[in-house]
Amino acid sequence: MLGFSSQRHFACSNSLSAVLGGLFGAATAAAAAYLYQSRNGASTGFGTKGSDSLDTTHLPVIDLDAYRKYLQACVKARESGSSTPSIDSFPDAKVQCQNIAKCFHLYGCLVVKDSRVNEADNNAFLDMMEKYFEQDDAQKQKDVRPEVHYQVGATPERVEQARNHCAKIADMPPTDRPITPCPPEKDVKWRFFRRIGPRPTSAAEGAAGFGDLNALDVIPEKFSGVWADVCDTWGNKLLQAARDVSCAAAQGFGLPQNTFVDKMEYGPHLLAPTGTDLKKWGKKNQAMANYHYDLNFITVHGKSRFPGLYVWLRDGTKTRVVVPDGCLLMQAGKQLEYITGGHVLAGFHEVVVTERTLDAYKKRVGKGNSHWRISSTLFSHLRSSVDLEPVAHFNTAKNYPKIKVGDQVKNELKAINLSQSK
Repeated sequence: MLGFSSQRHFACSNSLSAVLGGLFGAATAAAAAYLYQSRNGASTGFGTKGSDSLDTTHLPVIDLDAYRKYLQACVKARESGSSTPSIDSFPDAKVQCQNIAKCFHLYGCLVVKDSRVNEADNNAFLDMMEKYFEQDDAQKQKDVRPEVHYQVGATPERVEQARNHCAKIADMPPTDRPITPCPPEKDVKWRFFRRIGPRPTSAAEGAAGFGDLNALDVIPEKFSGVWADVCDTWGNKLLQAARDVSCAAAQGFGLPQNTFVDKMEYGPHLLAPTGTDLKKWGKKNQAMANYHYDLNFITVHGKSRFPGLYVWLRDGTKTRVVVPDGCLLMQAGKQLEYITGGHVLAGFHEVVVTERTLDAYKKRVGKGNSHWRISSTLFSHLRSSVDLEPVAHFNTAKNYPKIKVGDQVKNELKAINLSQSK
């Protein structure tokens, strides 16, 4: 069972909140009610485990527009000098907060419907990235920056190598195991990183000590006239959706709205498309991106033109990703796991050549289209200078010692062969 009502909404325990509110006050009551409900709520699983027919269309769809109405009311109140309206005055928005919090906890991912998601912008982005990756390797090598851990510009195929999760995989039922070989090989995908959002310019903004994680962008020489506009148009929409979801998640967890989003300010957010040459690597069961979690805060996936992305829910269920039109898939990264003390776990995923991938390849190439599979991905981050540790009522968790976000990122980059620094 999903643990949602038939209308895909979570029930809110008003009586519990009222009791706790009388004992502890409103803010603490919200946090305590959330933790009580999440620990005494629904099963984390749904559907038939391991079935390829199980996909992300079974997940509840978050109506981000409903929450944005509340955010807009908050902005108007601040501009007029009025007090911030209560989320209780916006019941639809409150439901979305609860949905987001529970989806992240139960599944590690969620499907978000956002009217700002324009498929024309995504298609323009995918068109440009196909042309970019179709260039010969020598041309793309000009954009490679290993000295900054590949955190801007291009990363060639056979560089990134996922952590070894073979022990975890061995404990899975065969139907839920990834295709990734054990131990994992280096990925066959290329990637390009484009910074989205303002860069830090002072120590307070996160510049000190982490300049290599906040490096200047690389503009491919043959795309200088269009690169920034196309990337930033799409990338900023993905980032704004992640920011709004972070606000809603905080409120759903019983925290102040700005708990996460303030820490995202000046973060090294990256528009992060991958490119895999299916003419070269298009063999069934070829892992394009091996089984892994993402090191960042929240990962945002737009629609790709080729299927093949799978995610694992918290209970270990392998789930095929289908992104409906006008929607985004968001998955928890390691920083979200850390800041919630493991209440949300970083979601695992892999990208694999399947029969569906090959069918799409035949159709697209048959019409003269590109043979490169491009992902439409953004990695949202917390600011490099932030102290990463469990916050508020999550701070009782162990195994999450305080560390600077920038140091956490560098440790992860070393572990996946993107950083050679010592």
